[in-house]
Amino acid sequence: MDMNPVPQLMPGQLLARGVSRHLAGLGLVTVEEFVPVRGLRVDVLALGPKGEIWIVECKSSRADYMSDGKWHGYLEWCDRFFWAVDTEFPTDLLPTDTGLIIADAYDAEVIRMGPEDKLAPARRKVMIQKFATHAARRLQALRDPEMVLG
Repeated sequence: MDMNPVPQLMPGQLLARGVSRHLAGLGLVTVEEFVPVRGLRVDVLALGPKGEIWIVECKSSRADYMSDGKWHGYLEWCDRFFWAVDTEFPTDLLPTDTGLIIADAYDAEVIRMGPEDKLAPARRKVMIQKFATHAARRLQALRDPEMVLG
């Protein structure tokens, strides 16, 4: 029997877990590995009680960050954008005009709030519908792993 309470996850997934826990405490709900549009996949998409949408990109190392050339494309799909890193990450690499979250597998802390750039109402509606569909499919897959979802 494995006594480790943390599932065997990749470092970025562990950060996403801590981020999701923290955001839940702030009243936001999250989904992980969300595709806002073909070719982009965000680590954590958060939906707030007033319909606000945050994207959090989890970076587990300098190399992980340096290899991510797509993050600018995420900005048009959220109201606020954040990086989530651990305490060992060299945060001076991260753009200062983005949010910063320090996280581990268990929790996180918002160090710098990402600047707000509100989505257009039509895009917000699309994102909320995609969020709901993504979350419902994930729940269905947990309940019925043999079901094929289209």
